[in-house]
Parts: sequence; C-alpha cells; structure tokens
Amino acid sequence: MSQPMMAAGFVSALLDYAVERGAPRASLLTACGLDADDLSDQDNRVPIAAYQALIGSAMEATGDTALLLRHTLQSRLETMSVVGQIVHSSASLSHSIEQLNRYLHLMAENGGLAGRDRFELLQADGEVWIVDHLPVEGPDYISLEASFARFISEFRRSFPGVTFELEMEVTYPPPPHVADYPDLFRVPVRFNAARNALRIDPVWVTEQTEFEPGNSYAFGVFTRHADTLLDELARSETIRARIEALILPSLHEGSLSMDKIARDLGMSRQTLYRRLKEEDVTFARIHDDLRRRMALDYLARGKVSVNETAYLLGFSEASSFVRAFRRWTGQSPSAFRETAA
Repeated sequence: MSQPMMAAGFVSALLDYAVERGAPRASLLTACGLDADDLSDQDNRVPIAAYQALIGSAMEATGDTALLLRHTLQSRLETMSVVGQIVHSSASLSHSIEQLNRYLHLMAENGGLAGRDRFELLQADGEVWIVDHLPVEGPDYISLEASFARFISEFRRSFPGVTFELEMEVTYPPPPHVADYPDLFRVPVRFNAARNALRIDPVWVTEQTEFEPGNSYAFGVFTRHADTLLDELARSETIRARIEALILPSLHEGSLSMDKIARDLGMSRQTLYRRLKEEDVTFARIHDDLRRRMALDYLARGKVSVNETAYLLGFSEASSFVRAFRRWTGQSPSAFRETAA
C-alpha cells in the first residue's frame, strides 16, 4: 500500500507554531524530511509519517507533550484546509459533520476506518454525542486529542458565550499532560472508556441551530474546489491503493470479483490487468496482502477472536485462515495474538 498522505497546510501551521515557541525551524524540517517547497501550498500532499515526525521533534524541542493540542485549540481550520471553509459555510452541525466525512481524505488519508464514516452524530437518552470511530492505539492518542480539540476550538471561536462541549470519553489512559486537560478542554474527561466521544449541548440538534444563513454561494465555491482536489487525488493514486480502498469494506465477503472492481474503477478487465502489470502486482496478491495486514492489525489489538478475525477477512472456515496466517507469519494466529497481548 502506498504511504498515507495529508495536506501540507497542517504541517506548515504546526511548524510555525513550534518555531514561535522556540523550536529551531531547520532542525524540525530535517526531522520530518521536508523543505519549504513541500509546504508552499496548503493543498500539497506530504506523508503523514513526516507530520508525525514533526510532532515528535517539536514536542522534544519545546518540552511540551501537549504542543499539538494547544496548537489545535489556538488555530483556525480554514487557514489550513479548504475543508475548514466548507465547514464554516455549512448550514448546521449535522451538515458540517457530513462535509467532514465527505472531504476527510483531503485533510489526511486513513485506511483504518474500513469504509465507514469517521464522525457520527449520535442521539441517545436525551444526550447528543459526536463519536469518533478512528481506531487509536498507543501514541496515536494525540490525533484524537486534536480531533475533539478542533470541534471545541471552532465552536468556541464561532459562537462565543454559547455552550457546546459538556464532557468527553476517550479510550486512551491519562496522557503525560493530563494536568493541563481542565484548562484546555474545560470539561470532565473519562479515560479508558469504551469509545471516543464528545458530548455536546442538545441545543445544537434539537433546535437545528444554523451557523450563518446566506452562505450557500460560498459553500458551493468551496465544495467545487474540494471536489476538484478529490478528483486529482483519485487520478494520482496507484491502482493498488485504489483497489485496496474498494475491497477493504467488502473484505468479509470473501470472494471478490476482478470484473466488478474494474467496473467500479471505470475501466475494462483488460485495462485493469495491464495497469496491475505496470505496477508489478496481481489482483490476487493485493487481496492476499490486504488480508495479511488486516489480520495482523485485528489480532494485535486483541479485541477480536481468531474466529472473528477469520470472518472479518472473508475466510469461510477458521482452519483456512489458520493455514493462511501460518503462510504469512510462520506461526498460528493464537500464538501471535498472545504475544501481541
């Protein structure tokens, strides 16, 4: 799979923020392997790994593990991505979340969602929650911090004096900067929870609170630009990455049709075969490798059993999955799962 990419605007903004707090720009650029040209346009695509390296280097240089969280709370999304402009010209909270899910790929690519929307507006028992379905493991919790901080900061800025956030639930344990949470988030936070979710005031749903009426023209301008960027991304991706994106949501079905995938890609089977040959890969190899990587991911997380993993990967029998896993790793799924745990 090609390495995940993201918009350069987020990298550039964090770089400037870290430099303002005493971090040396040259050292940060060296750490993330980027240069000024890479960051000259907020729509440029840079590796997510470079952004992660920048975060680590900036935290080390400033001695602040909450650096990304502070930056998110103090920055404006519309200065880093056209998605911010779209959100601010949306009609309501539910409409803005719909746009976030639609254009999420422009901000950062992530294959861990398995075809589902990242954000869900959930109403239950008189409460309203924004649920973040992005899987989070280990140090990746900082991306979740930034996710909820972005919602909070944008509403604090756009609707001063109006209550938005009420409490948070997060699956990760208290971070090193947990003492700063009350000042930064200003709401109770429950750690080691079963999900990642932000509870908000029901007024944002029950009264269908509108953001700013009369922004339909601006919304259309921004979405047309965003759609163009999405089209460019689709054309620039490798055929392997595009196939993986198509088959991942249907992986549990087991049997996958190359003819159907070709149709979904808007090409003939012969053209797809030729494109795969150009990348020195086969359809069967892509399917098998995706199964392998997802098996390792499922079992390493320890939240599903071997039988459940076999089902999620589309194996008709657990024994077939066990044989495949031994071929991939040289050990049984159970042994791998126990070691990972």
